Amino acid sequence: MNRLELKTPLQLQSTLDQLHDGMARRLAAAPPGLCPVETALNYLILSRSQSCGKCVPCRVGLNTLAELLEQLLDGEGNADTVRLLEETATVIADTSDCAIGQEAANALLLSLKGFREDYLEHAATGHCLVGKKEPIPCRANCPADVDIPGYIALVRAGRPADAIRLIRKDNPFPVACAYICEHPCEGHCRRKMVDDAVNIRAIKRYAVDAAGDVPQPACAPATDKKIAVIGGGPCGLTAAYFLTLMGHKVTVFEQRKQLGGMMRYGIPSYRFPREVLDAEIASILSLGIEAKTNVAVGKDDLSLTNLRKQFDAVFLCIGAHTDKKLRIEGEDSKGVISAVKLLRGIGDGEHPDFTGKRVVVVGGGNVAMDCTRSAVRLGAEKVICAYRRRIEDMTALPEEVQGAIAEGAEVMQLTAPLKIEADDQGNVVAFWAKPQIIGEVGKDGRPAPKDADADPIRIPCDIVLVAIGQGIDSKDFENEGVPCGRGGWIKSDDATEIPGMPGVFAGGDVATGPATVIKAIAAGKVAAANIDKFLGFHHEIVKDIPMPDPTFADLQAHGRVNPAERPADERKHDFVCMEHAYTKQEAAEECGRCLRCDCFGFGSFKGGRKERW
Repeated sequence: MNRLELKTPLQLQSTLDQLHDGMARRLAAAPPGLCPVETALNYLILSRSQSCGKCVPCRVGLNTLAELLEQLLDGEGNADTVRLLEETATVIADTSDCAIGQEAANALLLSLKGFREDYLEHAATGHCLVGKKEPIPCRANCPADVDIPGYIALVRAGRPADAIRLIRKDNPFPVACAYICEHPCEGHCRRKMVDDAVNIRAIKRYAVDAAGDVPQPACAPATDKKIAVIGGGPCGLTAAYFLTLMGHKVTVFEQRKQLGGMMRYGIPSYRFPREVLDAEIASILSLGIEAKTNVAVGKDDLSLTNLRKQFDAVFLCIGAHTDKKLRIEGEDSKGVISAVKLLRGIGDGEHPDFTGKRVVVVGGGNVAMDCTRSAVRLGAEKVICAYRRRIEDMTALPEEVQGAIAEGAEVMQLTAPLKIEADDQGNVVAFWAKPQIIGEVGKDGRPAPKDADADPIRIPCDIVLVAIGQGIDSKDFENEGVPCGRGGWIKSDDATEIPGMPGVFAGGDVATGPATVIKAIAAGKVAAANIDKFLGFHHEIVKDIPMPDPTFADLQAHGRVNPAERPADERKHDFVCMEHAYTKQEAAEECGRCLRCDCFGFGSFKGGRKERW
């Protein structure tokens, strides 16, 4: 008999692995809106199947938890059932011998904490509070609630102009989002149950290119109501767009010399060409929106108080355009530049010369990647992005990080800022960093770094770009009585209205903190609807575009089609758009992967398509 044998996968284990993979894909594609009690039970049953049964908390406790959850689902539980669930799960989490019992109990405790009202609703009435109201994952995950399956179907049917018209019913920036949206809609795409998420953003890019100039819809009859929108970014222009369609007269006040907000002053043109942005803004303004640039509201005679007298409603959406400081020694040295200042200048066509310079970028988000890739294009000899966490913990999109590396930049992970060294003239000569070691997972779900037992690192450099976030400057409005919280955020409710100030609304980054373009667009849409209601109206945006009939899609696994990019060695020398649009064939292949969840599954009878808002 041999002492050892080579391990080969058995057919049984191979089949089990395929089942595990299928379960993982289904969990990844689970949409919001599912009953949290039922979801918790299913996860608990899955965890229980992995238990060895050695320790009592896991062997007996998980069965007890499952029985209590089934009582709630069967309408046989009460408030004591919920209390007992929590107490039992806490004991199991504290006393199980291994991670199987601990994590199963912790998952239930997390569900109880996040969905306590749902558990109590089951206990009181036997019904689910959520009610599976959002059965289409892509739409449920789009902040602006765009009809994604609808416009994909229109593109597939050869009707790209109608696709743009449908998108504009919820989002007046189909072109902008085709280039720069972070596509949260793809996060829970049900296509993941088969292979991979549909490339929704790339399909939108094909639609805008194929459709060309699509005329804007007609506006409703004039209402003689006037609204002031303070801020000409995606949030403000979205609110202005829908309010104008509703028949109101809108004036946009913008502090900078051009409209666009962070779409212009935070995103370089190699990602979003300026001529494309200008054309889309011009199309929006063509509805009759008046725009006043180089105007700082809150100063002198353009105070908020005066605007409230001149207009029937005011919408504050000034964005987050100030920089955050590192608060380390040497930060005031010559050559330390904030990301806000650099990208703002680039947005206005002012390109600093970094030829031969050594650049260190501090940060790990998309703005840090924009600075890193811009520095390469500005001629820097060497560019290093220093980040205090691991690369996999970066908040930047993975494709942005990979793109920066492909263009020659270096990402130095687990490197925390320590100080900036300057010469006798005050010029930056080096960036000092403290090595980090990864630690326990924090509340944000990411492992937190801590100081490593290692000597500080000296990185010679000429320029330090600080990209650790943006701040909000709302002092002028706070002085006029607008309630502001920590960090300058303006306090508003879910309807974007400011408590105690009738007719004054706030939304976007200034109300929620720095976020994405699509979230700003969603805030503008919400503000428009609620300002319209405040003014005594109930105008509706009707989605009256005929939809193509669904087909029975081929569910065979099919690779995701990704758009091509210009070669890294070519694109890194200019600010020309780096991504190619789909060809007609590529668009057809990718559209064909959509499962049409608006017509099948829950979408066939719940929430499939909203006809108006």
